[in-house]
Amino acid sequence: MSPSDKSETRLGRVLITEAELDARIHDLGQAIARDYAKEGETERPILVGVLQGAFLFMADLIRSIPMDVSTDFISLASYGAGTSPSGVVRLQSDLSVSIERRPVLIVEDIVDTGLTMSYLKRALSARHPRSLRVCVLLDKIERRQVELDVDYIGFTIPNVFVVGYGMDWNGRYRNLPYVAALDDSGGR
Repeated sequence: MSPSDKSETRLGRVLITEAELDARIHDLGQAIARDYAKEGETERPILVGVLQGAFLFMADLIRSIPMDVSTDFISLASYGAGTSPSGVVRLQSDLSVSIERRPVLIVEDIVDTGLTMSYLKRALSARHPRSLRVCVLLDKIERRQVELDVDYIGFTIPNVFVVGYGMDWNGRYRNLPYVAALDDSGGR
């Protein structure tokens, strides 16, 4: 698409700057370490990143947690090519390690309707982890369709489709070091 094509989606305003992301992720890492230490966890927690959107957030988060952690990834699909969730969640790739009797922290880029996270929590709970917590970078609570407990929230955002810092629109904008809205957006 050429820049003059009126159907091209353009970036809107920056919602969260790179400096704001850095500061908040540092605070989240400290809080996570405090909570696990307070509970006397002897086994290192496994952080489960939800691909693809959470990979940048998870990389920065693990560097901000001052304790030993393990990592793994899972891939789910709930969006098609548009900007709204489809309502159907599909497992695209599974974990490579067992989480049975392990403390688990799900790391996700964004929660809006809550359908994907609700599905993931049920699926991982069935594998009998010692504990199961959720850390999300962005919470779009006004779109919530299901009751959902989130243990760690980076930022609460308005109902706009966001990109950057790992999140994309049709494969674009993941590399932005900040979070921005798309013009005339109304989905994620």
